[in-house]
Amino acid sequence: MKKSSNSSDIQEWIHQAHQYIILKRKNMSTSDRVFASRLGKRIVLGINETYKKTKNPELMELMKAVTNRKRTIDKRLKKSLIIAH
Repeated sequence: MKKSSNSSDIQEWIHQAHQYIILKRKNMSTSDRVFASRLGKRIVLGINETYKKTKNPELMELMKAVTNRKRTIDKRLKKSLIIAH
């Protein structure tokens, strides 16, 4: 029973990561960027916990892709916050 819930957790994190990676890139408001940044952090931390248990290299690649996307969002978020002040 424990294994099936672990498998469904992995599938859920993979699904969320793929959805995060294909988020729209243009015309995001500042609040959208804040939300996306927080969501990216939550996804990376969740995948990381699963990766620690399974050592699945596909999860590592997915974490890298989500982190890269999050960095892009964070850069644009910081620019908009600097301009606003």
